[in-house]
Amino acid sequence: MNMDAARQAFLEEVEELLHTMEDALFALESNPSDNESLNAVFRAMHTIKGTGGVFGYTPIVNFTHEIESVMEEVRSGREPMTDQLVSILFECRDHTGNLVEAIVSSDGEESLELDPALIEAGTTLVEKLAARNGGGSGTAASGSAKGASTQDPAAASASDDSDAPKYLPMASDAWIIALDFGPDALRNGMDPLSFLRYLSSLGNIVDVATIPIWPPNPSDIDPESCYLSFRISFRSEADKAAIADVFNFAEDDCDIRILPPETAQDKYLEMLHRLPDDQISRIGEMLVEIGALTQQELDRGLALQGIGAPTESEEETAAEKRPLGEILVEQGAVKPALMEQAVKTQEAARKRQDENRFIRVDAERLGHLINLVGELVTSSAAIRVMVERHGIEDMAEVVDGVDYLVEEIRDNALQLRMVPIGDSLSRFRRVVRDSSKDLGKEIDLVITGGETELDKTLIEKITDPLTHLIRNAIDHAIELPEERQRAGKPTAGTILCNAFHDSGHIVIEIKDDGAGLDAERIRAKAEAKGMVKPEDVLSHEETLRLIFEPGLSTKDTASNLSGRGVGMDVVRRNIEALRGSVELESERGKGTKITIILPLTLAIIDGFLVGAGREQYVIPLSQVSECVEVDPAATTNRNGEHYVNLRGEVLPFIRLTELFRCNADERKSTRESLVVVRFGHHKLGLVVDTLLGELQTVIKPLGNLFENLHGIAGATILGTGDIALILDVGELANIGQTHRRTAN
Repeated sequence: MNMDAARQAFLEEVEELLHTMEDALFALESNPSDNESLNAVFRAMHTIKGTGGVFGYTPIVNFTHEIESVMEEVRSGREPMTDQLVSILFECRDHTGNLVEAIVSSDGEESLELDPALIEAGTTLVEKLAARNGGGSGTAASGSAKGASTQDPAAASASDDSDAPKYLPMASDAWIIALDFGPDALRNGMDPLSFLRYLSSLGNIVDVATIPIWPPNPSDIDPESCYLSFRISFRSEADKAAIADVFNFAEDDCDIRILPPETAQDKYLEMLHRLPDDQISRIGEMLVEIGALTQQELDRGLALQGIGAPTESEEETAAEKRPLGEILVEQGAVKPALMEQAVKTQEAARKRQDENRFIRVDAERLGHLINLVGELVTSSAAIRVMVERHGIEDMAEVVDGVDYLVEEIRDNALQLRMVPIGDSLSRFRRVVRDSSKDLGKEIDLVITGGETELDKTLIEKITDPLTHLIRNAIDHAIELPEERQRAGKPTAGTILCNAFHDSGHIVIEIKDDGAGLDAERIRAKAEAKGMVKPEDVLSHEETLRLIFEPGLSTKDTASNLSGRGVGMDVVRRNIEALRGSVELESERGKGTKITIILPLTLAIIDGFLVGAGREQYVIPLSQVSECVEVDPAATTNRNGEHYVNLRGEVLPFIRLTELFRCNADERKSTRESLVVVRFGHHKLGLVVDTLLGELQTVIKPLGNLFENLHGIAGATILGTGDIALILDVGELANIGQTHRRTAN
C-alpha cells in the first residue's frame, strides 16, 4: 500500500472511530456510568493516537493523549463523568477530526505549519480539560493515569487473594497454590500430606504455610472434621494443568486456586499474542488452550455463571449472565492483567474477522459496474426482441433463463450500493444537541427505521435537504420550554426521523410536536412579497406549500440556523432533482410532518411500457396500481380538465397524447386504457393507447438541454433500439391533484 492509500485509510478509520465516539458520548449524557461507552471513547482516542504515531503525526498524538489521560481517570473512578466534561469531549471529538483532516490533507509534511486558529482551538480545549477539576494540567492527568495503569499485575492479583500474601512471599518464579479443604475431607479419606508428597514429584516445594480455620466456639470442634488450609510456594517447569492434576481427586472436598509465577504470566501473555485467529474463540477456551486455565477451573467458573457448558442454544442466556472473565479473576484462577489481554486478543481477532468479510471498492469502479449491468439489460432485451421477431421457438427458453440471470445480476449489483440510512440520520443528533443548547430549548431526537437501505449516491445527495429540515424544526417549530408548558405540552419537544420502504420507494418523515405552521401568517408573507394576490383562492395545503417558494420565510429576523428564506426552496429543488417529492402536513399548535419520497436507486428500475400515438413511454412499475379500459360514459371534461368515475371515486386523468401533443392520425388504436398510478397519497389516471408490458429499464439522463422537461424523468433504450421517455409520476401526480381540487 502506498502512502497516499495508507493516509486515506487512516482518514476513513478516524471517521468511523469519531462516529463511534459520538454515539458513546450521547450514551454517557443519559448514563454517565456506562462503562461500555466510557471504554468506547477511550479506545477511539487510543486508536487514533496509536495510528497517528505510526505516521509521525505528533500534533494528533499530543492532543489525543490528553483526552486519553482524562478518560483513564474517569474509567478508574478517580474522576466523575459530568455534563460539562461530555460537552468538552464533544468539542474534542470535533477538533480531532479537524486536526486529522488538516494534517493528512497536507500529505503529512514534517514542515507543516498548522492554521493558528486550529492550534488555538486545541490549546483552549486542553485548558478546558485541565480546568474542569480545579486546575490540574493535562500532563498531570496523564501522569496519574499512567501511574495507575502500570501497577504490577502480580501485586494486583495478590491483593485480590487475601490469604496468599499474608502467609507467603510472592516469589517471581514460584507458583502459589491455595488449598482450602472442606470439613468432610478427612471423613472422606483425604490425606492432605499425600497430595503434598505427590506435588513434590513435579518440582520443588519452597515453602508451605498451614492456616488453621477453627470454629468460633472451641466446643464445636469435631475430631473427624478438617480445619486446615495450605498456602504452598512451588517451583516447577510443569504447566498449570499438570499441577492441577495432582489434586484431581480432591476437587469435591477442596477449593483449589493456582496462581502462576511472573515468568509464566509473561509466557501466557506472549502466547496470547501469538495465538492464531482460528484458535481464538471463547475466553475460557483460549486460556485453557495456552495453559493459563485448567478445564476444571473453567467448569467451575461456568457453573458459577449459571450456564454450564456453553451451547449455541444458550448463547442468548449467557449474554445476560456475569462475564466469565470477571468470575475467573474473582476466583483467583486468572490474574487481571492476563484476563485483560485475553479480552483484547479476542476483540482484535473479531475485528480482523469482520474486516476480512469486507473489501473496499472504489465508488467509480462500482458505478462502472452498474453502467455495464445497464448495458447488459439493454442487450438482453434486444436478444428477446430478435427471438420473437424471427420466431425462434428453440431459443425462447434460453432467453427466459438469460433474462432471469440478468435480473438477478441487476438486483445484486444495485444491492452493492445500498447502505443503511441510519448512519446519516444519526448525525443529526449532534445538530439537535448543539442547536437546542444554543437556543435554550429542550429537544429529543428520535430515529426509527435506521436499518432501511438506500442507494449511497442518494444518501449523499439528501444530507443537505434533511439538514435544512432538521434545523427548521429546531428553530421554527419547537417552542421554548416555558411556552410548551403554558400550552400543556412536555417541556422537551420531540423531532422524529422515520425511514421506511413503500412501493419501491423510500419514505423519510421528519415530524415534530411543535407549534405547527401558521397558514394565515404564510399567506400574509406571500402577499407582501407579491407571490400571491389578495383575491387568489388557495386551499390550506396550497397555502402551506408556499414555504417552498424562494425567498419566503415566516421569521422576521434571520438566525444562525434559518430565517433567510432559502432552506425550504433548496429542499424542494434538491429532492425533485432526484425524482422525488416533498409532502407537507401541519396543524396549528400540534406540529408538522414533512414527508420525502425518493426512488430506491437512480440507475435501473422495473418499468411498465405504454404507447401513446407513435411514441412509447415507461412508467415506473412500482407506481402502477391497476390498468382498466376507459369507459367514455364515465369520463367528464371540465374547463379542459379530465375526470373519470372509478368505482365511485373521482379520479383526475391526463391523456398522454394531449400532454405530449400527438396528432390524432398518429394514434395506433381507437381503444384507450387507463393506467392508475400512485405517488405518496396522490392518485392519477394516465390514458394511453396501448399497454406493452413490463420491462427492465435502464435510466439515462436527458442532458442539460432537456433536463427540465415537465413530467419527464429520463429516457431508456428499448430492445428494438428505440428510445422511450420515462414519466415523472410525481410531477404528473401534482398536476392531477390540482385538477382534483378543481373538481371538488
